[in-house]
Amino acid sequence: MYAIIVTGGKQYKVEEGASIYVEKLDAKEGDKVTFDQVIFVGGDNTKIGTPVVDGASVEGTVDKQGKEKKVVTFKYKPKKHTHTKQGHRQPYTKVTINKINA
Repeated sequence: MYAIIVTGGKQYKVEEGASIYVEKLDAKEGDKVTFDQVIFVGGDNTKIGTPVVDGASVEGTVDKQGKEKKVVTFKYKPKKHTHTKQGHRQPYTKVTINKINA
């Protein structure tokens, strides 16, 4: 059984026992989180939401809060001795899926 959920403006295909990296959630490590925006449930009996499946939810546990590797942007203007260097590290949350309620 698998489901497609929406969190952080993105869609993720999840299965029980799988770990996913999502946009940062406001939860501490070890906390339980529930995703209510389930748009598809697949398996023995398939359910498609319009736009979400009624009564469906996905439960998970927060494993880790972290930041991704640094992305460096470098802008310059030729012949003008002007440049800017900027770095960015996107925060993420690692979640392990415990149960799919459909």
